[in-house]
This record gives sequence, C-alpha cells and structure tokens, in this order.
Amino acid sequence: MSEVNISARAYCKIMLHAAKYPHLAVNGLLLGAKGNFQKVVDAVPLFHQCLHVTPMAEIALIQVETKAAREGLQILGYYACSDNFYENSLLSAPGSGIAGKIAENVSGAALFAVIDNRALSINMRYSALNVWQNTDDGWSRIKSTVEDSKNTFDAVSSLLQRGAMKELNDFDNYLDNTNNDWDNAHLNRDLGQILSMY
Repeated sequence: MSEVNISARAYCKIMLHAAKYPHLAVNGLLLGAKGNFQKVVDAVPLFHQCLHVTPMAEIALIQVETKAAREGLQILGYYACSDNFYENSLLSAPGSGIAGKIAENVSGAALFAVIDNRALSINMRYSALNVWQNTDDGWSRIKSTVEDSKNTFDAVSSLLQRGAMKELNDFDNYLDNTNNDWDNAHLNRDLGQILSMY
C-alpha cells in the first residue's frame, strides 16, 4: 500500500480528541472495512490519562474489536498525539507497543498515525496526520489523504472554534462513567450533518 485515505468522520474525531486534551498525550484506534486497508472510515478515541495501562488497553481493544466486527469493520491501526508540542515523529509517539500488537493481528498492513501538534489549529489548512505502515522492514512512512480535504479542514476548524471537542468521549471517560459512550454515536450523527454543510 502506498497511500491511505482517511474519512472526514475519522479525521474530525482524531482532531477533536487531541484538542480536548491539549496538555496530555492521547491515543486511539483506526477502523476500516474488512479487507480494505486503504481507507480509514472511523476512529475510536481511547485514552488521555494512562496510555500504557495494559489491562485497560486490553479491555478497550476487545470491546472495540467486537463492536467493529458487528459493523463489518476491523481495527486497521492506531493514532497517537504526544503531550510535547515538538514531538511529532513515530519514535516519540506514545503507545508504540499497542501499535505493534495491532500490526501482529493485521498481517503487515497496520497503520500508525501520529498527530503533528504544529498543524492542529482552529484555522486548519492542511492535514495534521503523519501516517506509517507496518512492513517486513518495520514502520515506513506512507502518503495519506483526507477525504474532501478542504471542506473537512473547514469543518474541523468550525468545530474547534465552537468547542465541539467537549462532546467527544474517549474510553477513559467511559471508564470514569459508563454513561459516557466511547463509540460517540451522538457525535457521529452530528458530524454527518455538519460535514454535509461544507
């Protein structure tokens, strides 16, 4: 695979997760249709507190994998954002262990997206994601595109300006209170309407 496309919905959720916790590292999962490794259709925000707590990560992975399978999706990869503004590379990204485990299960097509903190702003003009793919030789940087990029960036900018990141729940929020929907069904509905306006 030489290029991956990231849906507007997935991109929005990743950016909202990073913006909700600008002082903390965050991570999450990338989902795609079974057998299609070139399109990320959704993202599931995982953690913002303890990114490396294995039991919680295992519980989250099981729940996400089960729900994704019911919807004809699979875990394609992992995304991360460092708490340090200047650390935007694969090597400095938190959670490379989880990404490695995903790579073992996705047979050489796993993705690892790192959020470039410098590109995340309320006036977004270009993608804030750098994407790597797992190969036999390790992780290799690949080209990524964002679906309907100009309109998606405008939508993300608008969402950030109005504080929509407060509406997003990650798995940490769910562990704090099980009424917090880690799947963000409410946000998915809203995003569909918002993105159609751009």
